[in-house]
Amino acid sequence: MDARSERVARRFEPWLLIAALLVIPTIVVEQSEVAAPWSTIAAALNWVIWLAFLAEAVTMLMVVPSRSTWLRKHPVEVVIVVLTPPFLPALLQGLRVARLLRLARVLRVARVATSSKRLFTLDGLRWAGLVGLLVVLGGGAAFTAVENNQSLSAWDGVWWAFTTATTVGYGDIYPKTDAGRVIAMLVMSTGIGLIALFTGAIAERFIGTDVVRVAAEVEADEAAILQEVTEIQTRLARLESLLQRRGSEKP
Repeated sequence: MDARSERVARRFEPWLLIAALLVIPTIVVEQSEVAAPWSTIAAALNWVIWLAFLAEAVTMLMVVPSRSTWLRKHPVEVVIVVLTPPFLPALLQGLRVARLLRLARVLRVARVATSSKRLFTLDGLRWAGLVGLLVVLGGGAAFTAVENNQSLSAWDGVWWAFTTATTVGYGDIYPKTDAGRVIAMLVMSTGIGLIALFTGAIAERFIGTDVVRVAAEVEADEAAILQEVTEIQTRLARLESLLQRRGSEKP
């Protein structure tokens, strides 16, 4: 993108951040089957969120130098606009969880993953916690939407997503459709990765001090050895000079 299109994209980012964050409460309210006015507010928010993504896509296609290049490099935006409009049948409304993918792009989660060391910092763990929260809430909402034959509430979906992500799996709720099984695999994979990340971070906290201490001791030993080698080289140079001087003094 050129400088103009980048400026336009940056202007959209805070609004899309808010829109993506509103996806979770909107789905929870709608899946809870609450009475008016909350159901009306949720329906209105559903339209507002989708229109925000649509406005971004239309605006970017108007300002970017190459529309085909932008469409090819921004599949998430295209999927959100095409597959998550509110006028789709109720069976397909679970696809609205795809809007959370835009949240990941806006927050630049990928930047944290560019360095393995940063993943174990408090900042990295905060991002991991945010991802875990989104997986539990979004995955639970999507599971409830696709498993509509089980008459599950939104909180049933959150409970299932939490037990699945933590690999507990009580078995009281389980997927009975192919879409539900796909969601389960995604939630489990993400949960296992996050658990491994937190476990590694805790281990790093415990052994990090010992590693630093051992490294400092090794560096000190290396410095002492280097100093001794330097002194030996200096003595050998003096001895060689003395022998050469004595050899030159002989008749």
